[in-house]
Amino acid sequence: MQRTDFHFDLPRELIAQRPTQERSASRLLMLDGESGALEDLQFRDFPSLLTAQDLLVFNDTRVVPARVHGVKESGGKIEILLERVLDSNTALVHARASKGLKAAARVSLPGGATACMLDRDGDLFRLQFSCDVLPYFEAHGDMPLPPYVDRAPESADRERYQTVYARELGAVAAPTAGLHFDAGTFAALEARGVPHAFVTLHVGAGTFQPVRVDDLEKHVMHEEYLEVPEATAEAVNATRAAGGRVIAVGTTVVRSLETAAAVAGANRVTGAAAGVVAVAVAGAVSSAALVPYKGATRVFIKPGYKFRVVDAMVTNFHLPESTLLMLCAAFVGRDALLAAYAHAVAARYRFFSYGDAMFLTPMRTAIERA
Repeated sequence: MQRTDFHFDLPRELIAQRPTQERSASRLLMLDGESGALEDLQFRDFPSLLTAQDLLVFNDTRVVPARVHGVKESGGKIEILLERVLDSNTALVHARASKGLKAAARVSLPGGATACMLDRDGDLFRLQFSCDVLPYFEAHGDMPLPPYVDRAPESADRERYQTVYARELGAVAAPTAGLHFDAGTFAALEARGVPHAFVTLHVGAGTFQPVRVDDLEKHVMHEEYLEVPEATAEAVNATRAAGGRVIAVGTTVVRSLETAAAVAGANRVTGAAAGVVAVAVAGAVSSAALVPYKGATRVFIKPGYKFRVVDAMVTNFHLPESTLLMLCAAFVGRDALLAAYAHAVAARYRFFSYGDAMFLTPMRTAIERA
C-alpha cells in the first residue's frame, strides 16, 4: 500500500479551531463497515447506540502543558516541546530554533530554570533540567495545541483540551475522541447500564508526524508508553465471554488493547512470560484472554490487520495520509472510510482534534477471534 492511497481533499475552513460550546454538542457520523451505510447523528445520540452488554474503554491520560520558550546561551530563542519524561529531571524533547542544540548547550527557561543538552535520540533531544520536569511544565508550560490549530493557546484550552476523566499526567496531545464526553453523556450511559474501564496511553507529539515514505511497509512508527491494568483486562474478558462488544473510545485505546493482545498472544506462542517490551505487530497472532500489559508500543495498524479485541470505536476525523486514518481504514475498509470522509466534507463536519466524531463498526473480515 502507498501513502497516497489515503489522501483526501479537505477545505481548510473545516479544520476546527475551537471546541463546541458544550462537549457533547458535536456531531456524530456513524459508519457501518460491513455495509458502508452512513447515518448523520448528534453526539448526544451516542448512548442510545449502546446496551448494558457493551463495555466502553477510555484512555485516562492527562495532557501536560508541554510547550515552553527559552533562550540559548547565544541569545537565540528556542521552543521546547516535551515528548517523554525519562526520570524526575531528564526528558526527551522536540527543540525548534534557528540553529540546533549542541552537546552540553544550556538553555534558560521561564521561572529561573535551566536545561542542559545531553545527547540526541533520533530527532529528539535528551535534556537534563535543573528541576523536576512534570511540576515545572505544569507551572510554566503552555498547552500543546496541534499544529493545525492556527492560534495561540488560550486559558480555556487548559480545560477543553483535556478529557473530563483525565488523571494520569504524561501526554503531550489529547486523546481527542474522549473530548466529546461530559457529565450528561456519562449520566445517559449510566442510565442504560453501560459499564466502562480505562487504559493509559501517553500520546506523544509523534502522533502528528506525517508518513514520509511512499511504501507503508517502510514506515517506522513512533513509540508510545501504555498500560492496560488488570481490572480492564478482566472487564474485557468478561464482556467478550458474555457476547458483548468492546468499544474503544479513540485510536489510542485501540492501540493499547491490540498491543496487549498481541504481546499476550506472542508470549503464549513462544512460552515467554508477559513482559514490558516494545512491539510492532502485523496482526497474525490469534486472540485469547487479554492480560495486563505495561510497556511501549510501536504497533502500526493498517489495512490487512486483524483486530483481536475491539468490536467498535469512537474516533475523530484524522489527517490525510496519517497512520490514524490508516488504522480506521483497517477497521472499516479504505473505500468505505474515504467515502464517509467525502460525505463529511460535503456535510460540513468539523475536522481533527476540536472537531466532530465518528462511530465505526467493523467489516467482518477485519475481525479475528479465537
